Amino acid sequence: MNTLLQHTQHRPFPLPKGEWMYYQEWNDALFLHWEVPYSALRKLVPAEFTIDTFKGKAYISLVTFTMQKIRLRYLPAVKAISDFDEINIRTYVTHQNKPGVYFLNIEAGKLLSAKVAKVISGLPYEKSTMFRKPGIYLSTHSIKNFLFESNYKIGSLKSPKTTLDHWLTERYCLYLQQKNQAYRYDIHHLEWEIKTIHFDYLKVNYQIEEIQLTAKPDCCHYSKGVQVLAWPREKIGNK
Repeated sequence: MNTLLQHTQHRPFPLPKGEWMYYQEWNDALFLHWEVPYSALRKLVPAEFTIDTFKGKAYISLVTFTMQKIRLRYLPAVKAISDFDEINIRTYVTHQNKPGVYFLNIEAGKLLSAKVAKVISGLPYEKSTMFRKPGIYLSTHSIKNFLFESNYKIGSLKSPKTTLDHWLTERYCLYLQQKNQAYRYDIHHLEWEIKTIHFDYLKVNYQIEEIQLTAKPDCCHYSKGVQVLAWPREKIGNK
């Protein structure tokens, strides 16, 4: 952990004060990104947060990965709870000059993991039916009629990254709002090492109010993953 904490030059703002509380790994990650209408996105994000844009364009991303070894600082991971597949739908926001992400939806492949994660983090975890093996990721959420089906091949390392690649992936905090109170979780990990990805088959169906993710993504990435440290959530005030 000390080695991880010593590598901070890639961060856009300093590490938070105090000790980290959670450890986790986000492995075998797929990133799919869509440009979306700002006006439709603004309706989904609490007014407390400023929507972050890239060259005036707003984005939503579908991120799939396998969560592993999640645990509290001084406790061991419990595989039955700590290891699960996840899909989150996120967008990009800023608050007090700290760019981060805001989750519009989060799904987990295990019911117990979804319940525990929702209670501990306050994030909107829900259970979906997921299946994963190398090159294949399938997920269905029957209540919301969400669907993600993919068959893919991992390509070559993206080096150097484009400015858009960096903007979409290098985020070191996440935001949420509960009962009219805004919070921030600070996180830390090494810079994402991303590769190209080719989909032999891809079907996506996510409808969140006016925004529909069904078309081909504007860009995609793959990463073998990162080790992540997270700090306790912090109440935040006005912009």
